[in-house]
Amino acid sequence: MSAGTVWLRRGAALVFGLGCLAVALYAFTFFSRDSNIGNPFDARFAVSGWDVPGHIFGAGLALLLVPLQLLGGIRRRWPRLHRLGGGLYAGAILIAAISALSLARHSQGGAASGSGFALLALVWVACTAVGIRYALVRDFERHRRWMYRSAALTASAVTLRIMLGVGAGAMQWPFLPVYIAAAWGCWTFNLALCELLLRWPAIRARLGARRGYSSGAARG
Repeated sequence: MSAGTVWLRRGAALVFGLGCLAVALYAFTFFSRDSNIGNPFDARFAVSGWDVPGHIFGAGLALLLVPLQLLGGIRRRWPRLHRLGGGLYAGAILIAAISALSLARHSQGGAASGSGFALLALVWVACTAVGIRYALVRDFERHRRWMYRSAALTASAVTLRIMLGVGAGAMQWPFLPVYIAAAWGCWTFNLALCELLLRWPAIRARLGARRGYSSGAARG
């Protein structure tokens, strides 16, 4: 692996970690700030029940843990700490996903956005569960691949806010269409990008083999 590739990966990991930390810390401020009933989100949250604090706590904890769980150094040096963090991460996702299914029923945008968030919750739990299953049978390669997918879905909270900031903020497009698009795009984009990165070594190898074959055929 070239030095440039190493630095690119480290930079991407740093941006990923800082993004997750920033959104998690912002989410936790919910427990210490007053609701603004003039804000449509706060108004809906004010009439909700356990699902709002449950989702904020679970998703916030998952966002805090996921960068640490992806660090190879922690996995190798402190495997027990990695397993403990994995258990907490899975529990946080379960709490956040169950709460999200409840919240999706009264999402801004109705069923158009709520169905996107509900499907995200189900896929999030499924990917995490498959990853844990592979860890239990000690198939660590498949475990890592599925937990990368889980991490991509966890980071959809970051992508959601980026999409809303760019669409409704910087571009000043109407909020509701942007929100509905972000409800679907925040996690489908992350999952598609994750799949591309997971499959990229095999794709690059096939492209290299084709170039080699083409060059050999041309010389022949």
